[in-house]
Amino acid sequence: MDVSGPSQVKDIEIPDIKGGGRAMLVEYLASGARPDSDWKIGTEHEKFGFRTDDLRPPTFDGERGIEALLKGLVQFGWTPVEEKGRVIALTRDDASVSLEPAGQLELSGAPLATLHDTCVEAATHLREVRTVAEPMGLGFLGMGFQPKWRRDEMPWMPKGRYKIMREYMPKVGSLGLDMMTRTSTVQVNLDVRDEADMVRKFRVSLALQPIATALFADSPFTEGKPNGYLSYRSHIWTDTDRDRTGLLDFVFEDGFGYERYVDYLLDVPMYFVYRDGEYIDASGQSFRDYLDAKLPAYPNQRPTLKDWADHTTTAFPEVRLKKYLEMRGADSGPWNRICALSAFWVGLLYDAEALDAAWDLVLDFTPAERHALRDGVPRHGFQLPFRDSNVLELSRRALEISAHGLKRRARLNGNGADESIYLEPLMEFVAMGKSPAERKLELFHGAWGGNVDPVFKEFAY
Repeated sequence: MDVSGPSQVKDIEIPDIKGGGRAMLVEYLASGARPDSDWKIGTEHEKFGFRTDDLRPPTFDGERGIEALLKGLVQFGWTPVEEKGRVIALTRDDASVSLEPAGQLELSGAPLATLHDTCVEAATHLREVRTVAEPMGLGFLGMGFQPKWRRDEMPWMPKGRYKIMREYMPKVGSLGLDMMTRTSTVQVNLDVRDEADMVRKFRVSLALQPIATALFADSPFTEGKPNGYLSYRSHIWTDTDRDRTGLLDFVFEDGFGYERYVDYLLDVPMYFVYRDGEYIDASGQSFRDYLDAKLPAYPNQRPTLKDWADHTTTAFPEVRLKKYLEMRGADSGPWNRICALSAFWVGLLYDAEALDAAWDLVLDFTPAERHALRDGVPRHGFQLPFRDSNVLELSRRALEISAHGLKRRARLNGNGADESIYLEPLMEFVAMGKSPAERKLELFHGAWGGNVDPVFKEFAY
């Protein structure tokens, strides 16, 4: 979930539709296009904090709280970001550290040229966090869903945006509060050359997002017991808010482009308007009304490009278009899977031959098949049947395409290795035919003796 702070784009007022407002919204999205030589990789990952003595999630306040951790990270050159006098985020160069609703700590990485840079960035961040967290008696765990604690045992961070969402979520789905408080993900943001390139990448990545879910499935526990899913995090999105989630079938229709996505966003209900340091509750209201200066929560006022940029972050489909494409289908995991998620998609989408091969793999998927993959993978993972085979075979083929794409990119590290080295954890899962979730379930039923607590020690960063 992207629940970042207010956008930093220029504060330009948007006219109504007749006055060219829709064209301005389209241009905002299209303005992110750039030549291949300028393509970058932006990696985001979230993780659960826990107190090492009792495994409970840390609160925001207190000597062992999340705010104290953020303040401790300032020593590494991060600049604090405050809301009403409380430190709720950090920035450094083009990266940020922010908080999800229950204190899940997120690194939104800088746009980087290679996966080698991405992996160094992730490792540096985790080392900094560990340096501050260990003396506080805190640890961090990468999984897709909080494995032990109930929803009512999770803390809430004091951010105005979250208060609005917390009150709105139960009106539109039964699992939205779980999404906010008990899920963690790893995502990668990738560039596009032009509208045609965006459309091809959007379609390929939407069709293959269930494959990423299967490869990274790591949320098999709820409140200390197996929940019947391999990626419960992915399942949660099916009953969060249907107005802003899902596979977006229209992306595969003839004529899809920036304009059609703008129309989709205009139909996504709003959450808020941010003005003068305050969040105005506009939950459920229409951005179309806002364009006409008829927003009930903020009457007689027109939106700005900042408002539009904020609004683009409140849609949560499996792949999201902002000024770039954001892959959203994976559970969080240990440090090497942070690098692996970015590697998987860079290999598929940043090499022309690989992108063609990936399109050939998915071009004849029917809408029913795409939905069957999306709905079935969270529970069945690799073993979900698909045509005359299963998702394991699809995953193997997608990984092969990605690996060849990374080898052709030929971005080498200091030891002369190309970026395909970061796919090794995924290759291992496919070779074994077991996801991370299945491996944890084996431990739960075996060495852990039916107790989920060892996950916090054995799989902490």
